[in-house]
Amino acid sequence: MPSRNAAQRTSAGEAWPGETLFSPAGTYLNTASYGLPPRPGWEALQAALADWHQGRTSWEPWGESTERARASWARIVGVGPERVAIGATVAGLIAFVAASLPDGSRVLAPDVEFTSLLFPFLAQAGRGVTVRTVPPRELAAAMDAGTDVVAFSAVQMSTGEVADLDAIVAAADAHGTMTICDATQACGWLPLDAGRLDVLVAAAYKWLLSPRGSAFMAVAPERLEAILPAAANWFAGEDVHASYFGPPLRLAGDARRLDTSPAWFSWVGTAPALELLEEVGVERIHAHDVGLANAFRAGLGLEPGHSAIVSVDLPDAEAPLAEEGIAAATRGGRLRTSWHLYNTEDDVARALAVLL
Repeated sequence: MPSRNAAQRTSAGEAWPGETLFSPAGTYLNTASYGLPPRPGWEALQAALADWHQGRTSWEPWGESTERARASWARIVGVGPERVAIGATVAGLIAFVAASLPDGSRVLAPDVEFTSLLFPFLAQAGRGVTVRTVPPRELAAAMDAGTDVVAFSAVQMSTGEVADLDAIVAAADAHGTMTICDATQACGWLPLDAGRLDVLVAAAYKWLLSPRGSAFMAVAPERLEAILPAAANWFAGEDVHASYFGPPLRLAGDARRLDTSPAWFSWVGTAPALELLEEVGVERIHAHDVGLANAFRAGLGLEPGHSAIVSVDLPDAEAPLAEEGIAAATRGGRLRTSWHLYNTEDDVARALAVLL
């Protein structure tokens, strides 16, 4: 069913994908909390659940969705699938990396960093791992020869601030610092090159429009050997279907050795969602999302920004927006709106009409 708020055309006169592929009940401006499923992902998930309900199939086709999703995400972030491990959450994947750091490692992170990235490093304090925090915009300047790891989000969830990747990567290269980037609030709308980073991790349930329970981590080949596969399991085997029982340990030689056993139905919904994003193109989505965010900013008298997330000092605005069927969020005492594939200029006007 076409969304009631998605009538928008591209400059070439073609229907924008949000016109037919999404069905929000109202105006949804909260992708930074969770994204809406596109029709192909939703229908694939419903079909799988129906098959499960009646026992009509074996599990292998559900498992194959994991490989489709891995390959699709790898293309989105510009690396080969052999560099990509899959899991359920950012914290679960980053835990492998944090627990594998040498004792006494020194980590630098933003002071507003989301805790799924921050806590795995703070939990290593008993081994002498220390975490120093600075404002996000000071990350590059704060790095020095004593910084072993810099861990940061490509886009901050609370403010929408986009990291200066060029400056951070240049500083890390100059000081021999390992780069670990959480792209959960970026991947799907912000073009990214995972090949520039040692580790890039992302949960898929926000801008990647997937069910909660699927996540990815791209690891530079030279960093892989140092990461302990502490959750080694059958799905991380070199040959998955020959790894059901018995020794010896026979893990994959590439990043799949860090895989955790997939929650099938999450991946059934993830694969078609990522393939849709590939088809539309992240560059196009970036222009669309940031264009709407900037139109919203302009309506509030703000300068243009570079993010699909807009954080404004309107702490009491969430409730009146909700009364008009507009979903947004309050984070850090500020109104947060987040603009994505299913939003249009009509949504901008509708939100501004409530706020002004």
